[in-house]
Order: sequence, then C-alpha cells, then structure tokens
Amino acid sequence: MARVLATIGPCRLRPRDDPFVTLCTSIVGQQLSTRAAGTIRARLEALLGGPPSPTALAGVDAGDLRAVGLSGAKTRYLQALAQAQLDGTLDFAALASLPDAAALERLTALPGVGRWTAEMFLIFGLGRLDVISLGDAGLRRSARMLYGEDTELGTVSAPWAPYRSVAAWYLWQHLDG
Repeated sequence: MARVLATIGPCRLRPRDDPFVTLCTSIVGQQLSTRAAGTIRARLEALLGGPPSPTALAGVDAGDLRAVGLSGAKTRYLQALAQAQLDGTLDFAALASLPDAAALERLTALPGVGRWTAEMFLIFGLGRLDVISLGDAGLRRSARMLYGEDTELGTVSAPWAPYRSVAAWYLWQHLDG
C-alpha cells in the first residue's frame, strides 16, 4: 500500500457538495460500469436540465426516466428518494449526525439503497473516513492485486482504521491506474 500512496500522491477524497445528488448518482451507478453510469447520468441531467433535484425527479414522467437508460426499478428508486426528501422522511442533516451503523440502517431502509449504496454515500456524501465496503468488487480486486489472490479485504483493511475510506480511495485509484 505504501507504494500505491507514493505513486498516486496525496488523497483527493472529498465529500461531494449535494447529498441528494450523491445518493442519486450511487443509485444510477449500481451494477453498471463507470462508463455506462456516466452516460446515463449525463442523459438524466440533460432531461432534468441539471443535476437531479427532488422536485425535478418527482415531476418527471417515469417513461422519460426509462428513456434515458434507467431500469424500471431505478426509476422507482429515484422517484421514491425524491419523495422521501420532499416529505422529510429523508433528512440529510439528521443523517450526518448519526454514527455509521445507524446511518447505514436509515439509508438501507430506503427503496433501492442497499448496503453498497449506503456505504458509498457515507464515503462520498458524508465524508466519513472509516468506511470500507467489503462487498465492493473493485476494492476486493485491487486488494488481491496488491496482497495476493487469497487476500480477504476485511482482514487486510483492519489496520487501516480509522482511515479505511482513504485506503479505499487509494485502492480504487490503483485499480483505475
């Protein structure tokens, strides 16, 4: 890992500005390549006239969302997320004050937000520093590349606490590089 840090340089991991957009982006990107997710996000933003907002998503026809490449399930998830934000069920300020486990529980109660999506939100939406997504295929692959094929991400990442999110960022950079 020291070699990866030296090669990549300073960590540029920063929480994104808009938690709603961040969570929408995670939902759009579920089970898709980075390229496919980027294409769909660009189409979605073109349809909505900018980044997704609760009002824009709640007001757009589901068929139009499907036409930009979203599945029926992701269309329902995004519109449910918009409604939860609008009706106060989803309160990002309250979420930010919760410990990781409680925030994960609250997030995974939302339709379409599984553990991976919630973990990505904790890292990129809330800027939590000690989250490692053990189910992330890219992180597992990068760890195996660095530490050997028999490497278990949970074991190798334990010493990285309380900065496992930072270590995850470096693993993703290593994989992309």
